[in-house]
Amino acid sequence: MAQYLILIYESETGWQDAPPEAWQQAMEAHNRFAQQVGELGGSLLGGNALQPTTTATTIRDDIVTDGPFVETKEALGGYYLIEAKDLDQALAIAKLCPAPYGGVEVRPVMTFDE
Repeated sequence: MAQYLILIYESETGWQDAPPEAWQQAMEAHNRFAQQVGELGGSLLGGNALQPTTTATTIRDDIVTDGPFVETKEALGGYYLIEAKDLDQALAIAKLCPAPYGGVEVRPVMTFDE
């Protein structure tokens, strides 16, 4: 089984203006997603939501600046690390990942020979 990172990119303004019911629905959807990963034969190895980009600190060429490095409409808001037999299975799992204000990106985790 290979590892894949499901990156959740969404508009932060969507969540800033979201009512409490939307937050509750999102939590229920993410809990359902965690269950669905196993139902599809994958494994959920971990995941976290991230604080808004206003809390980010960027380092480039030893220069530290507050905030994200790039300006985008959608920001990385969280991720899941999954294990799947192949990319097709990882994509099937990722299609179930809730991202009401954006979308998700699936990237294989690079492995190195020891």
